[in-house]
Amino acid sequence: MAPHGQGTDAILEPTVAQVEKHPISSILIIIAMQTEALPVVNKFRLTENPHSLFPKGVPWVHYHGSYKEITINLVWPGKDLTFGVDNVGTISASLLTYASIQALQPDLIINAGTAGGFKAKGAVIGDVFLVSHAAFHDRRIPIPVFDLYGVGLRQVFSTPNLLKELNLKIGKLSTGDSLDMSPQDEASVTANDATIKDMEGAAVAYVAELLKVPAIFIKAVTDIVDGEKPTTEEFLQNLASVTAALDQSVTRVIDFISGKCLSEL
Repeated sequence: MAPHGQGTDAILEPTVAQVEKHPISSILIIIAMQTEALPVVNKFRLTENPHSLFPKGVPWVHYHGSYKEITINLVWPGKDLTFGVDNVGTISASLLTYASIQALQPDLIINAGTAGGFKAKGAVIGDVFLVSHAAFHDRRIPIPVFDLYGVGLRQVFSTPNLLKELNLKIGKLSTGDSLDMSPQDEASVTANDATIKDMEGAAVAYVAELLKVPAIFIKAVTDIVDGEKPTTEEFLQNLASVTAALDQSVTRVIDFISGKCLSEL
């Protein structure tokens, strides 16, 4: 199969059609934080690749293994080389997604992670959402057309059978590079009609669309953005338990995907 993102649309279209008619054989799971990634690594007994697929010196981490008839590759951006914390945010997510697609040529991307939720939209802590649309809320460019580009609203790969079978909630995702929200961010999130917010999803969606790889987004709610508790406090308090719920949902999604074609999702 020709590498994703290479050649003309005329070449890519039959390639995508061929993939849609064959069982999914390769999944790329992209996760931002080590705490979120390790339960999935352990559940599927994935092994860390000692021979990096990525440019020399970058901290990105790659795990791989197989489950049923699927090759699973899981990547996370590793720790910042200066500060030693997880490389969260859109820049690391974009770079890692691009490099991983080029190196691994997946049939399907799963971006899994935690998110803030809005009680006004019905979200509660521990909810797991399948994302329908992704957009940015902190790329404000008040010039005609550039404003739409900044928001970057896009519908993600639709999986109606997966949604029905697993009985997940569905909602729109808004992404920004700050954990908290300024009044301007809050207005943008509202305009995006978002039920959940994170720091990576729309960036992954942008790269996946650019390179023509279908991607689905599974987000578990750690904190209620429009609630009573401070976001940071609630996020840290619930991270471990919500990560367990995320792990269970990722497992169910992969079980559902096994043996199916993209068109059956």
